[in-house]
Amino acid sequence: MRVLQLSDPHLLADPRGRCRGVMALKALEQAWCQALLQLGQPPDLLLISGDLCQDESLGGYVRLRELLEAWAVPTALLCGNHDNPGLLRAALGRRVWIAPAVVPLAGWQLILLSSHRSGAVAGWLDQAQLAWLRRQLQAGEGPALVALHHPPLPIGSPELDRIALQEPERLLRPLLASPRIAGVVFGHVHQHWQGALERPGGAALPLWACPSTLAAFSAVQPCPLGHADWPGGRLLLLDADGTVTTQLLRWPPAQAA
Repeated sequence: MRVLQLSDPHLLADPRGRCRGVMALKALEQAWCQALLQLGQPPDLLLISGDLCQDESLGGYVRLRELLEAWAVPTALLCGNHDNPGLLRAALGRRVWIAPAVVPLAGWQLILLSSHRSGAVAGWLDQAQLAWLRRQLQAGEGPALVALHHPPLPIGSPELDRIALQEPERLLRPLLASPRIAGVVFGHVHQHWQGALERPGGAALPLWACPSTLAAFSAVQPCPLGHADWPGGRLLLLDADGTVTTQLLRWPPAQAA
């Protein structure tokens, strides 16, 4: 299975609206076109990992809905700190998977978590969602990939680590204890990042951050493609042997208009 992860588009109700000096809608359109060009075919699933709408407006989610209708590919969405879950569901709730949810993928499961917390920049998972996660881990079969907006561990940036998932050990304990979990992906940090957490007596748990389609933050790790300041995405290959292989994607910033 081929999952294309894009992240942090920061759309606005105004289709020509700018965030960080970039036309957000144009940047997301370019991301899709560039990803298809590099991959050669549409993915089996598109995952957009949060901060979908900078102004948290219904109009911004309508812009996203219009894009997704044109792209016509199965889609999963996460809520970030720049999101309004109620308006997101009003605009897209019957068309896509929205966290929290489980997406079945040919023997795999993609487990979507919502780390959005109203009025906060940092992430949070409440007890109800953690209990739901534990039930999914126990009831499901086969390998699973977990996706959330906020990083569940420090990435090495003091500024970004302050606004990561709060009390991440509440999430990591069940993930590290479950042999089903093959990896964790997240957004929020606007950059490529990869790491791993050791499991007692088992294979390490890999984690990956996805670049933003809008703009890059100062990179903690070198970009393998040499373009840390470019927008990007990540292809996630969910292999039949239960492992995840990833391919980092980059493209030049959209021209100003």
